[in-house]
Amino acid sequence: MSIPTKIVVIGAGSASFGENTLSALMRSQSLRGSTLALVDRNAESLDIVGRLAQRLNREWDSQMTITTHTHHRQALEGAAFVISAIEVGAREGLWKKDFEIPLKYGLRQPYAENGGPGGFAHAARNIGPLMEIVRDMEQTCPEAWFINFTNPMIRICEVVNRHSRIQAVGLCHQIFAGYVMVGVALGAEYGIRVPPELTGMEAAVSQYAAHDIVRQQIVPRVDIRAAGLNHFSWMISIRDRQTGEDLYPLFRQRFFELDAKFEPLTRRVFEIFGLFPIPGDTHLCEYLPWLNDPLTKPWEKYDIKLYDWELMAAVREFELDRLGKMADGDMTIEGLLKTDSEGALEMIENIAGAGNHYHLAANLPNVGQVSNLPLGATVETPVIVDGDGIHPVHVGALPEPVAELCRREISVAQLCVDAAVEGDRQKALQCLLLDPVITDIETAKQVLDDYLTAYREYLPQFWQ
Repeated sequence: MSIPTKIVVIGAGSASFGENTLSALMRSQSLRGSTLALVDRNAESLDIVGRLAQRLNREWDSQMTITTHTHHRQALEGAAFVISAIEVGAREGLWKKDFEIPLKYGLRQPYAENGGPGGFAHAARNIGPLMEIVRDMEQTCPEAWFINFTNPMIRICEVVNRHSRIQAVGLCHQIFAGYVMVGVALGAEYGIRVPPELTGMEAAVSQYAAHDIVRQQIVPRVDIRAAGLNHFSWMISIRDRQTGEDLYPLFRQRFFELDAKFEPLTRRVFEIFGLFPIPGDTHLCEYLPWLNDPLTKPWEKYDIKLYDWELMAAVREFELDRLGKMADGDMTIEGLLKTDSEGALEMIENIAGAGNHYHLAANLPNVGQVSNLPLGATVETPVIVDGDGIHPVHVGALPEPVAELCRREISVAQLCVDAAVEGDRQKALQCLLLDPVITDIETAKQVLDDYLTAYREYLPQFWQ
């Protein structure tokens, strides 16, 4: 049975969105007859994704009404769900700049996407247009769910929760990094084929296929429950799906039998804190205070790999060109029959259709699901999705040392979003000084001043 609804997708011109979320929504039998409003300020990308959607609509008999818009205000009327994958500017170029600016002052961030001073700059740029969207939602579709994919996930969800009346959920696939590492460690016990090219969990094109091979084998076999913050969550249990056996002791033994070069930072943190961090080294490193000492150079010790900005920008262009060929009918769309929406489809189908779905990880305000993290803070836990909305699974308390690491990041995130909304330089400086990556007051001030100057066009609130 189909339950038609209206779904607005903002940032629809993203090549990854066209490949995944768009095709997953349009394959859904229960969403047949829905309205899909695609929004992107890049008219060229929007045209490609819009034409691809029309092709999928015809060939898959989705019976959807497809509309395209260059501004979200044209699309929000009557929306029940708003999916956001916005990203200000040329993503890779700005990310590289976020990394390079602090280098001028002797500060080397480990990754610069979600935490550290780069996390501040990245979030602040996206918060302006994001607040414009949620303010318009408050006027036009106040009951709609806001489904966020934009990073930094913690900070983007925080700003919606703290500064609007819109109900928001943040979705991310990073828990599958934990599944892949479990699959590698328990490969012998579960007969998992681990490709020899799989060397780590970094976001590298060379690793994606190998990660997917292991993930597909291990997910049906074990259940992982994780909790904490996005890109900073911790495995609180792991069980065999068939027998219910507690696999944590075996996993602990097998993980430490792996080559010490496999995710060495994760290995060290697991050894010291006793709980396994889910995200893999290149995300874990962003929230820890031990990764940026210029004398000991821990990024070398733990082999923390930077994002390949130039390569990924080229991949993005390649993927958009590929979508263009699909839209033009010059390439098969068969590969889109197995794409994954990373949770958006499951949220929409089960809320609109009064289903009952258990989802491995979603970001919601803390109402006690993690009992020793601050109430109201955005936390990541499993959730149940049904016709009444999205409900967090209560997981109890994290070990106190782990909770303290999370609490510090929560304070940093909340200062970041308050500073960006209010244009408050003092709160922005406090945010940087509480961030574990920063260890010097003058350095923090220099980095902040340089960021605000370099990104003045994106951050006018700090110049009023």
